[in-house]
Amino acid sequence: MIMRICAGGVVFCGDYVFLLKNDKEEWVLPKGVIRDRRSSRDVAVDRVLKEAGIRATILTQAGETSYEFYSLTRHQPVCNKITWYVMEAPNTSYRIAFEQGFTDGDFFPIEQALEKITYTQDRELLACAYEKYKAALAE
Repeated sequence: MIMRICAGGVVFCGDYVFLLKNDKEEWVLPKGVIRDRRSSRDVAVDRVLKEAGIRATILTQAGETSYEFYSLTRHQPVCNKITWYVMEAPNTSYRIAFEQGFTDGDFFPIEQALEKITYTQDRELLACAYEKYKAALAE
């Protein structure tokens, strides 16, 4: 099994959060594989910028998730372990990276995003990250 260490961002702007739709019609959060000894924080900020065109800043760590899938191109199972960060966008402007296979994306109200997001663990992560986001703003 291939193990991949990744990082991503749960990007908020007020009571809205950014979601992307991938080529499998799944609503997901921006993330990417950590390479070249980069920090997870740098990769999270970079992937949010490259996948969504958002210059977000990290407020705090959101948590970790992991999942396994079978890679048809590699012909073997892959396990992604992702460190997530609570991030804040300066506004709701974005640019979807269609060239990376994303088909849609937007800032959604939290309740709508919780219904829309595809995976249960991402839904739980989003709910937890929103509480951490509100707490960070209250400080």
